[in-house]
Amino acid sequence: MRDDLSGITALLAVAEKRSFTAAATQLGVTPSAVSQSLRVLEERVGVRLLQRTTRSVGLTEAGAHFLARLQPAMKDVHEAFESLGELRDRPAGTLRLTVPRYGYQEALAPRLAGFLAAHPDIRVDIQVDDALIDIVKQGFDAGLRIGELMEREMIAVQVSDDIAMTVVGSPSYFATRGKPRHPRDLREHQCINYRSRTTGSLHRWELLDKGRRIEVAVEGRVCLDDVDFMVDAAVSGLGLAFVPENRVRKRVAEKQLVRVLEPHCPTLPGFFLYYPSRTHLAPKLKALVDYLKKGRRGTAR
Repeated sequence: MRDDLSGITALLAVAEKRSFTAAATQLGVTPSAVSQSLRVLEERVGVRLLQRTTRSVGLTEAGAHFLARLQPAMKDVHEAFESLGELRDRPAGTLRLTVPRYGYQEALAPRLAGFLAAHPDIRVDIQVDDALIDIVKQGFDAGLRIGELMEREMIAVQVSDDIAMTVVGSPSYFATRGKPRHPRDLREHQCINYRSRTTGSLHRWELLDKGRRIEVAVEGRVCLDDVDFMVDAAVSGLGLAFVPENRVRKRVAEKQLVRVLEPHCPTLPGFFLYYPSRTHLAPKLKALVDYLKKGRRGTAR
């Protein structure tokens, strides 16, 4: 049983790092010890779990299936150990988070140093990814997403202000194309589309018409999957961009961009920290939730 557990730990580390050397460093053992543990495990189960080459190491089909069954159980084991932190004065352990780039910049980065200073026994492992993923399947403690993109069956706590949206273009663009005065005028303009990294679809612009929310499918020659690059494209005169107002405030002040359709631009739900609905919330995650919602009204759902 002891050999099985050491082999499983080694398998998890190698699958994550794709390297015996990196896995050994993570586990604090030698690469030969990792290799030996995996050899014993493969002999025990009677199938090859890893495919080794001179350049890389990866899971076989059997290994991938075995790992998929193991990960939820191993997560429970790790949480059981970390729950012992309740018996201590301070929360401890590693928080694995998945966040979009804009969400990291807007909601997490400004408060991360303060959170870590307040909780010296907590570490954070952050994956910056704009795509929506299954946080349970991927082994994350929590995720950060805009409110309207929340997954079902999740607890969600708002950790940023709502997001005021705006439509902007460069002075050079408006000099040749004129300014739209109503959402229907967008049909006559080049618009910079945003493509979802999750679905691959183009986002429709959510605008207001006499106080009613409408969705507008826009056309243009440029499509991007990053808000900051969309802003750069608008500054270059490539078209109109529909982006968070605080991402262009400086560019507007410097007269690199001009806001249009202001009465038609909505305010969208801000960022929420979300996590699986469970009866027991790990102390490390509770510490993050409590810290991030400080100063807010504590919106939760």
